[in-house]
Amino acid sequence: MTDQALLYAAAFLRAVATAMMAVLLGLHLARRGLDPGALGVVVAAGLAGAATASLIVTLAGDGLGRRRALVLLTLTGVVGAIAAALAEAPLAIAIAAFVGMLNGMGRDRGAALILEQASLPATTTDAGRTAVFARYNVLQDVGHAIGSLLVGLPALSHHPFAAYVVLLGAAVPIYLRLSARVESPGAGRQRLSPASRPIVARLCALFALDSLGGGFLTTALIALFFHQRFGVGEAGLGLLFFAARAANAVSHLVAARLAARFGLVNTMVFTHIPSSLLLATVPFAPSFTVAAALFLLREGLVEMDVPTRQSYVMAVVRPEERTVASGATHLVRMAAWAVAPAFAGLFMARGSPALPFVVGAAMKIAYDILLYVSFRRLRPPEEAVSTSRP
Repeated sequence: MTDQALLYAAAFLRAVATAMMAVLLGLHLARRGLDPGALGVVVAAGLAGAATASLIVTLAGDGLGRRRALVLLTLTGVVGAIAAALAEAPLAIAIAAFVGMLNGMGRDRGAALILEQASLPATTTDAGRTAVFARYNVLQDVGHAIGSLLVGLPALSHHPFAAYVVLLGAAVPIYLRLSARVESPGAGRQRLSPASRPIVARLCALFALDSLGGGFLTTALIALFFHQRFGVGEAGLGLLFFAARAANAVSHLVAARLAARFGLVNTMVFTHIPSSLLLATVPFAPSFTVAAALFLLREGLVEMDVPTRQSYVMAVVRPEERTVASGATHLVRMAAWAVAPAFAGLFMARGSPALPFVVGAAMKIAYDILLYVSFRRLRPPEEAVSTSRP
């Protein structure tokens, strides 16, 4: 297998494991006698562990070596999961969740993403980079969907951590087969050059704004809105969000084709703005059918900036700076995601149910406008039109 295929396989397995554990974790902890408050602490501890690992990888991943760091991250996750499965006391489970970076959010946001995204550009050409990231994201979406479906298997409900450990651990031999080609060419250098520093700083600020807007529009809050406004039950919501994830997966492939024709920044901005406008109209829809149609149209556009954004960040910095750039942009997005949902909940409870939709959409549109103004002239190598910097 090529390095690209190996990275795809590892990301797919981790996505399946993450989606499966996100559902089964709550059930497991309930059987252990933990109340919802304790469950929240365990989930928060897992996210804190993932954030800590992301920071370490950003600062020291290339020095340790990307292959070695990926193996260590995976083994640490396996050890933490085993400890969480065996622990009885809430504090012990929370510590194990922190060590194992247990993800209760249902989507892969871990430190391994930083290293994989920094490694993928070395497996292709500049012209093929965006398509590589598109396939990478599609495989993750498919993995998340399969992981969610596997939850229905009776054997998994009784032994959730066993399946998780097997799936996660299966990535170790895959990472060990990676070639030296995926390593940083900077011999362990972990800092940005003076030319790249302002670019990454501005991207971090803009991505934080985008993620803050996204934090107002989490799946949980959108599901609550559909339930309260239209009386949609669990089965209907499940079908709606399954269709949404399918639309996301298809959009990644379409985004690569659009970027090849219109450019990365143009694709990011001019697909993202319509998606935000569509979402802002959802709370004003007269029926669930209309609201669901608007929501699914939005989901067919909103993720087009994901592979294009990842490709763009990797393109505008030097190869030896990719881990730092990937890590920095990943960390600010995680921080913004963590902050926004609490405010969105308050807006929905004390204001109007439409307020999170409108505020989140407005933030995302502001991000798109600022991104276009700041980076429309900074082209990636494959576009080769302008080399000016913002």
